[in-house]
Amino acid sequence: MKIIIKYPRAVAALLVAFLLSGCESFVALEVPNDRITSTTVYGDDATARAALDGMYIQLFNTAFAAGGNASVSFLGGLSAGTYSLTSAVPDMEAFAGYQLEASNGLNLNLWSGAYNMIYMCNALIEGVAENNALSADTREALEGQARFIRAFTYFELTNLYGDVPLITQTNYTVNALQPRSLQTDIYNLILEDLTRAVALLDNDYPDNERTRANRFTALGLLARVQLYLENWELAEAYSSEVLEADELYELPEDLNSVFLANSREALWQVSPEGWGNSFIHTRDGNLLLRITPTGSPVELSADLLQSWESGDQRREDWVGSFITAAQTYYYPNKYKIQYDASGGDYTEYSMVMRLAEQYLIRAEARTRQGKLELAVADLNVIRERAGLETLEFNTSLSQESLIEAVLEERSHELFGEWGHRWLDLKRTGRAQDVLEGIEETDLLYPIPEDEILKNPNLTQNAGY
Repeated sequence: MKIIIKYPRAVAALLVAFLLSGCESFVALEVPNDRITSTTVYGDDATARAALDGMYIQLFNTAFAAGGNASVSFLGGLSAGTYSLTSAVPDMEAFAGYQLEASNGLNLNLWSGAYNMIYMCNALIEGVAENNALSADTREALEGQARFIRAFTYFELTNLYGDVPLITQTNYTVNALQPRSLQTDIYNLILEDLTRAVALLDNDYPDNERTRANRFTALGLLARVQLYLENWELAEAYSSEVLEADELYELPEDLNSVFLANSREALWQVSPEGWGNSFIHTRDGNLLLRITPTGSPVELSADLLQSWESGDQRREDWVGSFITAAQTYYYPNKYKIQYDASGGDYTEYSMVMRLAEQYLIRAEARTRQGKLELAVADLNVIRERAGLETLEFNTSLSQESLIEAVLEERSHELFGEWGHRWLDLKRTGRAQDVLEGIEETDLLYPIPEDEILKNPNLTQNAGY
Protein backbone atom coordinates (compact mmCIF):
# COMPACT_ATOMS: atom_id res chain seq x y z
CA MET A 1 0.00 0.00 0.00
CA LYS A 2 1.38 3.39 -0.98
CA ILE A 3 0.58 6.29 1.32
CA ILE A 4 0.90 9.82 -0.03
CA ILE A 5 1.18 12.40 2.73
CA LYS A 6 -1.16 15.02 1.33
CA TYR A 7 -3.24 15.50 4.48
CA PRO A 8 -0.65 14.90 7.21
CA ARG A 9 -2.95 15.10 10.21
CA ALA A 10 -5.40 12.58 8.76
CA VAL A 11 -2.53 10.29 7.83
CA ALA A 12 -1.17 10.69 11.35
CA ALA A 13 -4.25 9.10 12.87
CA LEU A 14 -3.80 6.13 10.53
CA LEU A 15 -0.14 5.80 11.48
CA VAL A 16 -0.95 5.79 15.15
CA ALA A 17 -3.69 3.20 14.68
CA PHE A 18 -1.16 0.99 12.93
CA LEU A 19 1.41 1.52 15.65
CA LEU A 20 -0.95 0.62 18.44
CA SER A 21 -2.55 -2.37 16.69
CA GLY A 22 -5.90 -1.26 18.10
CA CYS A 23 -4.78 -2.02 21.65
CA GLU A 24 -6.62 -0.08 24.38
CA SER A 25 -4.56 -1.38 27.30
CA PHE A 26 -1.26 -0.65 28.91
CA VAL A 27 -0.15 -4.17 27.97
CA ALA A 28 1.15 -3.58 24.45
CA LEU A 29 0.58 -6.45 22.06
CA GLU A 30 3.28 -7.58 19.67
CA VAL A 31 3.03 -5.61 16.42
CA PRO A 32 1.97 -7.87 13.52
CA ASN A 33 4.12 -7.96 10.40
CA ASP A 34 1.53 -6.10 8.33
CA ARG A 35 1.61 -3.07 10.62
CA ILE A 36 3.75 -0.02 10.06
CA THR A 37 6.89 -0.35 12.17
CA SER A 38 8.58 2.35 14.21
CA THR A 39 11.39 2.43 11.65
CA THR A 40 8.88 3.51 9.00
CA VAL A 41 7.07 6.00 11.24
CA TYR A 42 10.24 7.71 12.42
CA GLY A 43 12.14 7.42 9.15
CA ASP A 44 12.04 11.15 8.36
CA ASP A 45 10.85 14.44 9.84
CA ALA A 46 7.52 14.45 7.99
CA THR A 47 6.35 11.02 9.14
CA ALA A 48 7.67 11.54 12.66
CA ARG A 49 5.74 14.79 13.02
CA ALA A 50 2.69 13.06 11.56
CA ALA A 51 2.95 10.49 14.34
CA LEU A 52 2.97 13.34 16.87
CA ASP A 53 -0.15 14.78 15.21
CA GLY A 54 -1.76 11.37 15.54
CA MET A 55 -0.94 11.19 19.23
CA TYR A 56 -2.68 14.50 19.86
CA ILE A 57 -5.64 13.48 17.69
CA GLN A 58 -5.92 10.31 19.78
CA LEU A 59 -6.32 12.42 22.92
CA PHE A 60 -9.75 13.35 21.59
CA ASN A 61 -10.65 9.69 21.17
CA THR A 62 -9.11 7.99 24.17
CA ALA A 63 -11.55 7.68 27.03
CA PHE A 64 -9.76 9.42 29.89
CA ALA A 65 -9.12 12.65 27.95
CA ALA A 66 -11.97 12.83 25.46
CA GLY A 67 -14.57 14.64 27.58
CA GLY A 68 -17.08 11.80 27.21
CA ASN A 69 -18.70 9.58 29.83
CA ALA A 70 -15.46 7.77 30.77
CA SER A 71 -13.33 10.90 31.00
CA VAL A 72 -11.64 12.37 34.06
CA SER A 73 -13.84 15.45 33.67
CA PHE A 74 -17.11 13.54 33.77
CA LEU A 75 -16.35 10.80 36.27
CA GLY A 76 -14.49 13.20 38.54
CA GLY A 77 -17.51 15.48 38.38
CA LEU A 78 -19.78 12.63 39.49
CA SER A 79 -17.47 11.78 42.38
CA ALA A 80 -17.24 15.41 43.50
CA GLY A 81 -21.00 15.99 43.52
CA THR A 82 -20.78 18.49 40.67
CA TYR A 83 -23.44 16.53 38.79
CA SER A 84 -26.67 14.80 39.72
CA LEU A 85 -27.77 11.91 37.55
CA THR A 86 -31.01 12.22 35.59
CA SER A 87 -30.69 8.81 33.94
CA ALA A 88 -30.39 5.40 35.57
CA VAL A 89 -27.00 4.23 34.32
CA PRO A 90 -25.54 1.75 36.84
CA ASP A 91 -21.87 2.37 36.06
CA MET A 92 -22.42 6.13 36.50
CA GLU A 93 -24.50 5.64 39.64
CA ALA A 94 -21.57 3.76 41.16
CA PHE A 95 -19.33 6.83 40.81
CA ALA A 96 -21.97 9.23 42.10
CA GLY A 97 -22.95 7.03 45.05
CA TYR A 98 -19.48 5.78 46.04
CA GLN A 99 -20.41 2.19 45.26
CA LEU A 100 -17.64 1.49 42.76
CA GLU A 101 -16.60 -2.04 42.00
CA ALA A 102 -13.47 -3.22 40.23
CA SER A 103 -15.63 -4.54 37.38
CA ASN A 104 -17.06 -1.10 36.51
CA GLY A 105 -16.81 -0.61 32.74
CA LEU A 106 -16.35 3.19 32.78
CA ASN A 107 -13.52 2.82 35.27
CA LEU A 108 -11.83 0.29 32.99
CA ASN A 109 -12.20 2.60 30.00
CA LEU A 110 -10.67 5.51 31.91
CA TRP A 111 -7.69 3.42 33.07
CA SER A 112 -7.11 1.75 29.70
CA GLY A 113 -7.36 5.03 27.81
CA ALA A 114 -4.73 6.61 30.03
CA TYR A 115 -2.30 3.72 29.60
CA ASN A 116 -2.98 3.73 25.88
CA MET A 117 -1.67 7.31 25.79
CA ILE A 118 1.34 6.39 27.93
CA TYR A 119 2.21 3.59 25.51
CA MET A 120 2.01 6.05 22.62
CA CYS A 121 4.27 8.49 24.44
CA ASN A 122 6.79 5.74 25.16
CA ALA A 123 6.74 4.66 21.52
CA LEU A 124 7.42 8.20 20.37
CA ILE A 125 10.22 8.79 22.89
CA GLU A 126 11.88 5.54 21.85
CA GLY A 127 11.35 6.29 18.16
CA VAL A 128 13.17 9.61 18.20
CA ALA A 129 15.95 8.72 20.64
CA GLU A 130 19.34 8.94 18.91
CA ASN A 131 17.54 8.76 15.56
CA ASN A 132 19.96 10.20 13.00
CA ALA A 133 17.27 10.15 10.30
CA LEU A 134 15.56 13.06 12.07
CA SER A 135 16.71 16.63 12.47
CA ALA A 136 17.70 17.78 15.94
CA ASP A 137 14.75 20.19 16.00
CA THR A 138 12.30 17.40 15.27
CA ARG A 139 13.82 15.06 17.85
CA GLU A 140 13.66 17.73 20.55
CA ALA A 141 10.14 18.86 19.70
CA LEU A 142 8.72 15.34 19.66
CA GLU A 143 10.48 14.24 22.83
CA GLY A 144 9.30 17.36 24.65
CA GLN A 145 5.70 16.87 23.57
CA ALA A 146 5.67 13.16 24.44
CA ARG A 147 7.23 13.72 27.85
CA PHE A 148 4.68 16.42 28.63
CA ILE A 149 1.71 14.21 27.73
CA ARG A 150 3.16 11.27 29.65
CA ALA A 151 3.62 13.47 32.73
CA PHE A 152 0.09 14.86 32.39
CA THR A 153 -1.39 11.37 32.08
CA TYR A 154 0.51 9.98 35.04
CA PHE A 155 -0.54 12.97 37.13
CA GLU A 156 -4.19 12.10 36.50
CA LEU A 157 -3.65 8.38 37.07
CA THR A 158 -1.81 8.65 40.37
CA ASN A 159 -4.30 11.15 41.77
CA LEU A 160 -7.21 8.90 40.86
CA TYR A 161 -5.71 5.50 41.72
CA GLY A 162 -2.72 6.13 43.99
CA ASP A 163 0.12 3.69 43.31
CA VAL A 164 0.02 2.61 39.64
CA PRO A 165 2.30 0.66 37.28
CA LEU A 166 5.17 2.82 36.05
CA ILE A 167 5.44 1.98 32.35
CA THR A 168 8.27 3.76 30.51
CA GLN A 169 8.90 1.44 27.56
CA THR A 170 7.08 -0.47 24.82
CA ASN A 171 8.36 -3.97 25.66
CA TYR A 172 5.09 -5.84 26.04
CA THR A 173 6.58 -8.81 27.90
CA VAL A 174 7.88 -6.49 30.61
CA ASN A 175 4.78 -4.27 30.70
CA ALA A 176 2.43 -7.24 31.03
CA LEU A 177 3.81 -8.13 34.46
CA GLN A 178 4.61 -4.68 35.81
CA PRO A 179 3.58 -4.21 39.47
CA ARG A 180 2.34 -0.98 40.98
CA SER A 181 4.93 1.66 41.84
CA LEU A 182 4.80 3.98 44.81
CA GLN A 183 3.17 7.35 44.20
CA THR A 184 6.45 9.02 45.12
CA ASP A 185 8.13 7.24 42.20
CA ILE A 186 5.31 8.29 39.88
CA TYR A 187 5.77 11.91 40.92
CA ASN A 188 9.53 11.63 40.41
CA LEU A 189 8.93 10.59 36.79
CA ILE A 190 6.38 13.39 36.34
CA LEU A 191 8.87 15.99 37.56
CA GLU A 192 11.65 14.51 35.44
CA ASP A 193 9.47 14.51 32.32
CA LEU A 194 8.22 18.05 32.87
CA THR A 195 11.69 19.44 33.58
CA ARG A 196 12.90 17.86 30.36
CA ALA A 197 9.84 19.16 28.46
CA VAL A 198 10.46 22.72 29.68
CA ALA A 199 14.02 22.49 28.35
CA LEU A 200 12.95 21.14 24.96
CA LEU A 201 9.74 23.01 24.09
CA ASP A 202 9.51 26.42 22.46
CA ASN A 203 7.60 29.34 23.93
CA ASP A 204 5.40 29.69 20.85
CA TYR A 205 2.59 27.45 19.63
CA PRO A 206 3.16 25.68 16.28
CA ASP A 207 0.92 27.25 13.63
CA ASN A 208 -0.62 29.43 16.38
CA GLU A 209 -2.80 26.45 17.36
CA ARG A 210 -3.02 25.86 21.11
CA THR A 211 -3.57 22.15 20.61
CA ARG A 212 0.11 21.38 21.27
CA ALA A 213 2.02 21.96 24.47
CA ASN A 214 4.58 24.74 24.59
CA ARG A 215 7.09 25.61 27.29
CA PHE A 216 4.50 27.54 29.30
CA THR A 217 2.08 24.61 29.19
CA ALA A 218 4.75 22.45 30.82
CA LEU A 219 5.49 25.18 33.37
CA GLY A 220 1.79 25.43 34.17
CA LEU A 221 1.59 21.72 34.87
CA LEU A 222 4.73 21.96 36.99
CA ALA A 223 2.98 24.65 39.03
CA ARG A 224 0.01 22.33 39.58
CA VAL A 225 2.22 19.37 40.49
CA GLN A 226 4.19 21.41 43.02
CA LEU A 227 0.93 22.66 44.55
CA TYR A 228 -0.19 19.07 45.05
CA LEU A 229 3.22 18.22 46.53
CA GLU A 230 2.86 21.22 48.88
CA ASN A 231 6.03 22.83 47.57
CA TRP A 232 4.47 26.26 47.82
CA GLU A 233 7.46 28.37 46.75
CA LEU A 234 7.97 26.34 43.58
CA ALA A 235 4.25 26.39 42.78
CA GLU A 236 4.30 30.18 43.10
CA ALA A 237 7.44 30.51 40.97
CA TYR A 238 6.20 28.33 38.11
CA SER A 239 2.74 29.89 37.98
CA SER A 240 4.32 33.36 38.05
CA GLU A 241 6.40 32.54 35.00
CA VAL A 242 3.25 31.56 33.11
CA LEU A 243 1.30 34.61 34.29
CA GLU A 244 4.10 36.92 33.22
CA ALA A 245 3.85 35.67 29.62
CA ASP A 246 1.24 38.31 28.80
CA GLU A 247 2.28 38.41 25.16
CA LEU A 248 0.59 35.00 24.84
CA TYR A 249 -2.03 34.86 27.57
CA GLU A 250 -4.78 36.98 29.07
CA LEU A 251 -8.16 36.51 30.74
CA PRO A 252 -10.88 37.49 28.24
CA GLU A 253 -13.46 39.78 29.79
CA ASP A 254 -16.23 37.94 27.95
CA LEU A 255 -16.72 34.60 29.69
CA ASN A 256 -18.44 33.22 26.60
CA SER A 257 -15.17 33.45 24.68
CA VAL A 258 -13.05 31.46 27.15
CA PHE A 259 -13.71 28.05 25.58
CA LEU A 260 -13.42 29.09 21.96
CA ALA A 261 -10.73 27.61 19.76
CA ASN A 262 -7.33 29.16 20.48
CA SER A 263 -8.70 31.35 23.25
CA ARG A 264 -6.09 33.71 24.69
CA GLU A 265 -6.76 32.08 28.04
CA ALA A 266 -5.87 28.60 26.83
CA LEU A 267 -2.59 27.00 27.81
CA TRP A 268 -3.63 23.79 26.08
CA GLN A 269 -6.73 22.56 24.25
CA VAL A 270 -7.78 19.41 22.38
CA SER A 271 -9.32 19.78 18.93
CA PRO A 272 -12.48 17.98 17.72
CA GLU A 273 -10.44 17.06 14.67
CA GLY A 274 -10.21 13.67 16.34
CA TRP A 275 -13.79 12.93 15.24
CA GLY A 276 -12.26 12.28 11.81
CA ASN A 277 -15.44 13.30 9.95
CA SER A 278 -17.78 16.26 9.57
CA PHE A 279 -18.45 16.68 13.32
CA ILE A 280 -17.01 19.92 14.68
CA HIS A 281 -18.36 19.86 18.25
CA THR A 282 -16.51 18.81 21.41
CA ARG A 283 -17.38 15.65 23.28
CA ASP A 284 -17.87 17.78 26.41
CA GLY A 285 -20.62 19.78 24.73
CA ASN A 286 -22.14 16.68 23.18
CA LEU A 287 -22.42 14.96 26.57
CA LEU A 288 -23.40 17.82 28.88
CA LEU A 289 -25.55 20.30 26.95
CA ARG A 290 -29.24 19.54 27.35
CA ILE A 291 -31.35 20.47 24.33
CA THR A 292 -33.97 17.74 24.84
CA PRO A 293 -35.49 16.32 28.06
CA THR A 294 -33.25 13.25 27.85
CA GLY A 295 -30.31 14.88 26.08
CA SER A 296 -27.80 14.39 28.90
CA PRO A 297 -27.45 11.84 31.71
CA VAL A 298 -26.71 14.56 34.28
CA GLU A 299 -27.59 18.01 35.50
CA LEU A 300 -25.69 20.36 37.78
CA SER A 301 -26.22 19.51 41.43
CA ALA A 302 -28.34 21.64 43.71
CA ASP A 303 -25.37 22.10 46.06
CA LEU A 304 -23.29 23.67 43.30
CA LEU A 305 -26.13 25.84 42.02
CA GLN A 306 -26.81 27.21 45.49
CA SER A 307 -23.16 27.96 46.24
CA TRP A 308 -22.66 30.87 43.84
CA GLU A 309 -22.66 34.42 45.15
CA SER A 310 -25.34 36.74 43.85
CA GLY A 311 -24.23 38.46 40.66
CA ASP A 312 -21.57 35.92 39.71
CA GLN A 313 -21.34 36.20 35.93
CA ARG A 314 -20.08 32.62 35.71
CA ARG A 315 -23.48 31.49 36.98
CA GLU A 316 -25.10 33.48 34.17
CA ASP A 317 -22.79 32.57 31.29
CA TRP A 318 -21.57 29.08 32.21
CA VAL A 319 -24.85 27.56 33.38
CA GLY A 320 -27.69 26.86 30.96
CA SER A 321 -31.25 25.74 31.63
CA PHE A 322 -33.76 23.50 29.89
CA ILE A 323 -37.35 23.96 31.03
CA THR A 324 -40.05 21.31 30.84
CA ALA A 325 -43.57 21.30 32.27
CA ALA A 326 -42.30 19.19 35.16
CA GLN A 327 -38.99 20.83 36.05
CA THR A 328 -36.02 22.96 35.05
CA TYR A 329 -32.71 21.25 34.31
CA TYR A 330 -29.48 23.19 34.79
CA TYR A 331 -26.42 22.11 32.85
CA PRO A 332 -22.83 23.25 32.21
CA ASN A 333 -22.82 25.79 29.39
CA LYS A 334 -19.12 26.45 29.02
CA TYR A 335 -19.32 24.82 25.60
CA LYS A 336 -22.17 26.14 23.47
CA ILE A 337 -22.30 23.54 20.67
CA GLN A 338 -24.05 20.27 21.45
CA TYR A 339 -23.95 18.86 17.92
CA ASP A 340 -22.69 20.17 14.59
CA ALA A 341 -22.12 17.95 11.55
CA SER A 342 -21.64 20.82 9.11
CA GLY A 343 -17.98 20.06 8.43
CA GLY A 344 -17.20 23.76 8.84
CA ASP A 345 -14.47 25.43 10.88
CA TYR A 346 -13.84 24.36 14.45
CA THR A 347 -15.07 27.15 16.71
CA GLU A 348 -14.67 25.37 20.08
CA TYR A 349 -11.83 23.25 21.40
CA SER A 350 -11.95 21.13 24.54
CA MET A 351 -10.09 23.04 27.28
CA VAL A 352 -7.46 21.14 29.23
CA MET A 353 -5.37 23.87 30.92
CA ARG A 354 -6.04 27.59 31.17
CA LEU A 355 -4.75 30.79 32.70
CA ALA A 356 -7.38 31.19 35.43
CA GLU A 357 -6.08 28.05 37.13
CA GLN A 358 -2.61 29.58 37.32
CA TYR A 359 -3.96 32.59 39.22
CA LEU A 360 -5.70 30.23 41.62
CA ILE A 361 -2.58 28.08 42.03
CA ARG A 362 -0.51 31.14 42.86
CA ALA A 363 -3.19 32.51 45.19
CA GLU A 364 -3.21 29.27 47.17
CA ALA A 365 0.59 28.90 47.17
CA ARG A 366 0.98 32.47 48.41
CA THR A 367 -1.66 31.99 51.09
CA ARG A 368 0.07 28.85 52.36
CA GLN A 369 3.27 30.88 52.70
CA GLY A 370 1.53 33.68 54.57
CA LYS A 371 1.71 36.13 51.65
CA LEU A 372 -1.91 37.05 52.15
CA GLU A 373 -1.96 40.46 50.48
CA LEU A 374 -0.43 39.08 47.28
CA ALA A 375 -2.83 36.13 47.39
CA VAL A 376 -5.82 38.46 47.68
CA ALA A 377 -4.61 40.34 44.61
CA ASP A 378 -4.52 37.12 42.59
CA LEU A 379 -7.91 36.03 43.82
CA ASN A 380 -9.39 39.41 42.94
CA VAL A 381 -8.30 39.04 39.32
CA ILE A 382 -10.62 36.03 39.07
CA ARG A 383 -13.41 37.66 41.06
CA GLU A 384 -13.32 40.86 39.02
CA ARG A 385 -13.63 38.90 35.78
CA ALA A 386 -16.66 37.13 37.30
CA GLY A 387 -18.28 40.49 38.11
CA LEU A 388 -17.94 40.07 41.88
CA GLU A 389 -16.84 42.51 44.52
CA THR A 390 -13.15 42.27 45.27
CA LEU A 391 -11.92 41.00 48.62
CA GLU A 392 -10.40 43.59 50.89
CA PHE A 393 -7.08 42.81 52.49
CA ASN A 394 -6.77 43.72 56.15
CA THR A 395 -4.89 42.48 59.18
CA SER A 396 -7.92 40.58 60.48
CA LEU A 397 -7.96 38.31 57.42
CA SER A 398 -6.83 34.83 58.47
CA GLN A 399 -4.85 32.35 56.45
CA GLU A 400 -7.55 29.72 57.00
CA SER A 401 -10.38 31.93 55.74
CA LEU A 402 -8.39 32.90 52.66
CA ILE A 403 -7.66 29.25 51.85
CA GLU A 404 -11.41 28.63 52.03
CA ALA A 405 -12.00 31.56 49.67
CA VAL A 406 -9.44 30.22 47.17
CA LEU A 407 -10.96 26.73 47.20
CA GLU A 408 -14.44 28.21 46.77
CA GLU A 409 -13.27 30.17 43.74
CA ARG A 410 -11.70 27.02 42.32
CA SER A 411 -15.04 25.19 42.63
CA HIS A 412 -16.87 27.95 40.74
CA GLU A 413 -14.21 28.68 38.14
CA LEU A 414 -13.18 25.13 37.25
CA PHE A 415 -16.41 23.14 37.69
CA GLY A 416 -16.80 20.37 35.15
CA GLU A 417 -13.16 20.61 34.06
CA TRP A 418 -10.79 17.67 34.51
CA GLY A 419 -12.03 16.58 37.92
CA HIS A 420 -10.48 19.59 39.68
CA ARG A 421 -13.14 19.61 42.39
CA TRP A 422 -12.71 15.91 43.16
CA LEU A 423 -8.93 16.18 43.37
CA ASP A 424 -9.13 19.39 45.42
CA LEU A 425 -11.39 17.75 48.01
CA LYS A 426 -9.04 14.79 48.28
CA ARG A 427 -5.73 16.64 48.46
CA THR A 428 -7.03 19.05 51.12
CA GLY A 429 -8.56 16.28 53.24
CA ARG A 430 -12.06 17.74 52.95
CA ALA A 431 -13.84 15.06 50.91
CA GLN A 432 -15.41 13.24 53.86
CA ASP A 433 -16.54 16.52 55.42
CA VAL A 434 -18.18 17.80 52.23
CA LEU A 435 -19.49 14.71 50.44
CA GLU A 436 -22.27 12.64 51.94
CA GLY A 437 -21.85 8.88 52.18
CA ILE A 438 -18.17 8.70 51.25
CA GLU A 439 -15.69 6.50 53.10
CA GLU A 440 -11.91 6.82 53.19
CA THR A 441 -11.54 3.83 50.87
CA ASP A 442 -13.68 5.61 48.25
CA LEU A 443 -11.02 8.28 47.75
CA LEU A 444 -9.15 6.06 45.30
CA TYR A 445 -10.77 4.35 42.33
CA PRO A 446 -10.30 0.56 42.08
CA ILE A 447 -7.68 -1.00 39.84
CA PRO A 448 -9.81 -2.55 37.06
CA GLU A 449 -10.61 -6.21 37.59
CA ASP A 450 -9.66 -7.07 33.99
CA GLU A 451 -6.15 -5.73 34.51
CA ILE A 452 -5.64 -7.65 37.76
CA LEU A 453 -6.79 -10.87 36.08
CA LYS A 454 -4.25 -10.35 33.30
CA ASN A 455 -1.36 -9.34 35.56
CA PRO A 456 -0.71 -11.44 38.70
CA ASN A 457 1.65 -8.74 40.04
CA LEU A 458 -1.08 -6.11 40.31
CA THR A 459 -2.67 -5.55 43.70
CA GLN A 460 -5.98 -3.88 44.51
CA ASN A 461 -6.72 -0.69 46.45
CA ALA A 462 -8.16 -1.12 49.93
CA GLY A 463 -11.93 -1.52 50.11
CA TYR A 464 -12.44 -3.24 46.76
